[in-house]
Amino acid sequence: MGEQKRKENTKKNFIFKKQNYKWMFIGLGLIALGFILMAGGGSDDPNVFNPEIFNTRRIRVAPTLILLGFGIQIYAILKNFKK
Repeated sequence: MGEQKRKENTKKNFIFKKQNYKWMFIGLGLIALGFILMAGGGSDDPNVFNPEIFNTRRIRVAPTLILLGFGIQIYAILKNFKK
């Protein structure tokens, strides 16, 4: 009988709220987008140099998106959203 009352009185508490998960998915999307932008630019022939690997998208934009995504992930984990 005591165990049943205790089960009724306990409420499931989740660590994160809905907004935390929303920010986590946004950060995950930015990280994935950064890796997608960084991909490619290779050459089928190893004797031919392809200068596409050094363009601005792969050198500046993609790593910035990845770091921004990791920053949003940290924010989503540490932020305590209370109503």
